[in-house]
Amino acid sequence: MDKLLALKLFVETVDAKGFSSAARRVNLATSSVTRMMDSLEEELGTVLLNRSTRQVTVSEAGAAYYQRARKILDAVAEADALIADRGDTPVGQLRVSLPVAFGRRCIAPFLGSLIAQYPKLELEVTLTDEIVDLLGERIDLSIRLGSAASLDEVVARQIGTFRRRVVASPGYLQQRGIPTAPAELAGHACLRFTYGAGQQMWTLLRGTEEIQVPVPGTFKSNNAEVLRELALADGGIALLPDWLVDDDIQSGRLTALLEDWTVNPNRASSAISALYLPNQRGSRRIAAFLDFLSRIPGPTGRSEAGG
Repeated sequence: MDKLLALKLFVETVDAKGFSSAARRVNLATSSVTRMMDSLEEELGTVLLNRSTRQVTVSEAGAAYYQRARKILDAVAEADALIADRGDTPVGQLRVSLPVAFGRRCIAPFLGSLIAQYPKLELEVTLTDEIVDLLGERIDLSIRLGSAASLDEVVARQIGTFRRRVVASPGYLQQRGIPTAPAELAGHACLRFTYGAGQQMWTLLRGTEEIQVPVPGTFKSNNAEVLRELALADGGIALLPDWLVDDDIQSGRLTALLEDWTVNPNRASSAISALYLPNQRGSRRIAAFLDFLSRIPGPTGRSEAGG
């Protein structure tokens, strides 16, 4: 029995939750997959997969075996990738995690040029605003907005910056008035991004002056595009990144407020960072993606940051 193939088929079966789905993923007949799983269980002397007429589930022993098998397959894939990375052209799989709105607006429109430049690069892009476990979720590179994870096992490289702008629609300002000082925000409907538990503060800086303002409001969301849409609909005052609202400000759909202040939520950073594991240092695949980011229009392309 080809043990490496057996491990791959086992992992695919668990991930796909069925033999036929796994077979389609690896372009084999379903009968071939089931025979291989039968042989693997016979060799190990235990049941790895619980079979029923409706589904295939992993047994307790199978769950433990799955974790080890996944690590073995990842190690083999990484060994292959390291050898492939020695060439002049990036080759192999690159899994990238991007923030949802930032990825859609600032990066996705330009990915075609990256794919055309590196046809042997197998790019997989995931959009999420959640903090990504690089090792557990098998992500090679994660782009983060704001404060990067300060973990010894993660390399954090700043690749750009952005500015948060306080904005509201002309219609809202006509109804509620224009705040001209930070303290006046307390009398307005503020649209808040969910930054975890606790009271949200907007920190305003001007020279050596710092003011923290608790922002009121009955609406909050974990998605910046939702906040932008509500601001456009006269829903209140929002604190949003420049890459998301600059066009709206230029067109007059939104009005920028308190422009002589730098504003961040709870002293948050305005850095754009690339996170990857230390064993990925020197990866040509990651270097190619970072070089791509430095060349596209936007906050990463404008950056002169290194690291």
